[in-house]
Amino acid sequence: MLIAERRRRILEQVRMRGYASLRELADALQTSESTMRRDLRSMAAEGVLSLTRGGVSIPEFQRPAAPQPRPAPAAWADDPVYEAGGPTDPVHAAREAIAAYAASLVKPGTGVLIGPGRTTAALARYLADVPDLTVVTNSLPVVAALVHAPSVDVVMVGGALRRSISAFVGPITEQTVHGLRGAQVFLSGDGVTVERGLTTPNVFAAATDQALAQAGHTVVVLADHTKIGRDTLCQTVPAADIGVLVTDQATDEAQVRRLTAANLDVRRAAPVA
Repeated sequence: MLIAERRRRILEQVRMRGYASLRELADALQTSESTMRRDLRSMAAEGVLSLTRGGVSIPEFQRPAAPQPRPAPAAWADDPVYEAGGPTDPVHAAREAIAAYAASLVKPGTGVLIGPGRTTAALARYLADVPDLTVVTNSLPVVAALVHAPSVDVVMVGGALRRSISAFVGPITEQTVHGLRGAQVFLSGDGVTVERGLTTPNVFAAATDQALAQAGHTVVVLADHTKIGRDTLCQTVPAADIGVLVTDQATDEAQVRRLTAANLDVRRAAPVA
């Protein structure tokens, strides 16, 4: 065996174990202890190994730093993106009321589409016991809410993951949705006005929500009182195309009158008992 090859194998043995004795290395490489001793002394002089009592180890400066433990990912139930409730959500009660009412609109044995959002994630939890239901969604939290619901068939629409809303968006998502048709599509957003309907600040999310809206026979918009009268960058669903708008009791009366005057079917959900 050539010296270079022997020393390469010595390094492999020491790196694998962290430490190796003179006898262990001689036996592993089937060479004499005297030959091994010469190799180790030469390698120590070059700084490749460190001599220890009875053997060698990797020099301290060559040892990889101990890996730092990564923090465990937050449970979805503790993440405001994934969960509609909790003490950090100022409109938790409103979301729950809206979600519960929206769930009452879903009939067993039908298929519905659900877009991303905290309120739609809450809706999914209320649908877990609806028999023979099919849910099509691009939202990871919606899937998580229904993963243990045996009576609900879940169809996950893929695409490009947009982490800020925990949902898949983009051309792949839109193309897949175009071939579907559901009784209802449930959408949320960041604003609802008479002039522009449902809006969202994200261009990519808006395009995907538009595709979802076209795939539903009836568009049901879920919007708490903080979103009514608010307008954001991208139009998702024009007011004329909103079949039902579900909001909560705290929505401003003047805003409700304006929406109703524009022929929107506004439902104000009562608090969940």
